[in-house]
Amino acid sequence: MGLGTSTRSMPSPGKDRAMTLAEAQAYCTVVTKRSGSNFYYSFLFLSRARREAMYTVYAFCREVDSVVDEAAPDSDPQGQLRQWRAELAAAYHGTPTYPVTISLGDHARRLEIPEEYFEDLIRGVEMDLTVTRYRTFEDLYRYCYRVASVVGLICLKIFGARSAHATDYAINLGLAFQLTNILRDLAIDADRGRIYLPQEDLARFGYQEGEFLRRTYSPALVELMRFECARARAFYQKASQAVESLPAADRRALTVAEIMRALYERLLNRIERSDYRVFGPRVSLAPSHRLAIAAGVWIRSLLPITGSK
Repeated sequence: MGLGTSTRSMPSPGKDRAMTLAEAQAYCTVVTKRSGSNFYYSFLFLSRARREAMYTVYAFCREVDSVVDEAAPDSDPQGQLRQWRAELAAAYHGTPTYPVTISLGDHARRLEIPEEYFEDLIRGVEMDLTVTRYRTFEDLYRYCYRVASVVGLICLKIFGARSAHATDYAINLGLAFQLTNILRDLAIDADRGRIYLPQEDLARFGYQEGEFLRRTYSPALVELMRFECARARAFYQKASQAVESLPAADRRALTVAEIMRALYERLLNRIERSDYRVFGPRVSLAPSHRLAIAAGVWIRSLLPITGSK
C-alpha cells in the first residue's frame, strides 16, 4: 500500500509511567504532519476534536501498513501484526501501550467506531504478506475494501454523517482512492514484485506480466491503463451520486471527504494527461496546489445547498 513509517521508532514515556493521552495524541499528530499525505491538507478544515481523531486513525493505518511495506529482511511482519491485533484489542477492552493505540482507544470509544473496522484493515494489510497477484477484479475488490473502504466507514463516525446512504459514499470513495493509489504506484509495486492490476485485465489487453515487471511502456499498457482509469472514475461517480442524495447536514459533514475526492481525482487526471506514463516520476501535487484545491472545496461547502433532502 505504501503509506510508510515505522513502528520501530515509536517513543517510550519511560518505565516509571504510562504515556498520557496528550503525549499519545501529539505523537499521532507528528506522524501525520510528517507524512506529506494528500489527506493532511483536508484534515486542516476539521474542528480540533475531529482533526485529532483523524490524525490518530491516519497514524494507525500508516504504522500498521509499514509493518509489511517497510519490513526489514530479518523482521517478523506476521508477529508484528499479531502485536498490533493485541494492541487494538487492548485499546477497546484493556490498557494499550503503543502511542497510537492509546490515542485510538480514547477516540474510538467516544465516537463509537466499531472495532471490526480496524480488524478488517489489519486483515487487508496482512494480505500483502502472501498475495502478490489478483486473478480477478472481484479478488482485488476485497483487498481494496479492507484497506480503504473501511477507512471511509471509520471517517463517517468521525465526521458525523449519519444517513444510511453515507455508507455507499464511503465504500465507493474508498475503492476509488485505492484504485488511484494502485495506478500511480505501479512502478513502486513492481519493484516489490507485486501486481495489483487483475490478471484477467492484463490478459484482456495483451500486456504480459514480464513487461509489467520490466516497466515496459507500450500501446497495450496504454489501453490497459485507460480501462483501469475508467474503472476508478466509475467509483468516483458512484460516490458523487451518493453524496448528492444525502441530506444537507450530512453533505456538509462530508466536506473533508469531498476535499480528499477533489485531490485524488486530480491525481487521476494527471495520470491520464501523461498518456499513462506511470513508470516515470510518481504523480503528485505540490503542497500549494493541494491547499488551494482544499480551500476551494471548503469555500463551496459554505454556499447554500440546493436540491438536498
